[in-house]
Amino acid sequence: MEVQEGRIAVIGIILEDKNQAEQVNSLLHQYSSYIIGRMGLPYEKKQVNIISVVLDAPSDVISALAGKLGRLRGVSSKALYSRQNTCTGQESHGGGKIQEGQQKIK
Repeated sequence: MEVQEGRIAVIGIILEDKNQAEQVNSLLHQYSSYIIGRMGLPYEKKQVNIISVVLDAPSDVISALAGKLGRLRGVSSKALYSRQNTCTGQESHGGGKIQEGQQKIK
C-alpha cells in the first residue's frame, strides 16, 4: 500500500440547483475512499442544500474535488484544510456510504 502525505479537510458545498444533485453525489462517490463523513442539510426556506464533507486526502485530491464541484452550475464549494499533514493510504475511511440519519439529496 502506497502511503502519501495527506490533510484533513472540510469541503463546504451549497447546492442551489437541485438538478445538480445527481452530479454532486456522483463526484462524492468517485472520491468516497477519501471521505470520512458527510452531512447534508436541506434548507427549504431558501431552497438550497448545504453539505459538509470531511476528507483525509492529499491536498491535490481535495482541491480537485472542490474544483470539480464548484464548476457545476448552481453549486458553490470551498475547502478548509487542517494545518497538519497526515499519512493516507488506500484504506477506506467509511467509503462515503450514507450512514444512519443521513440522506441523499433528492
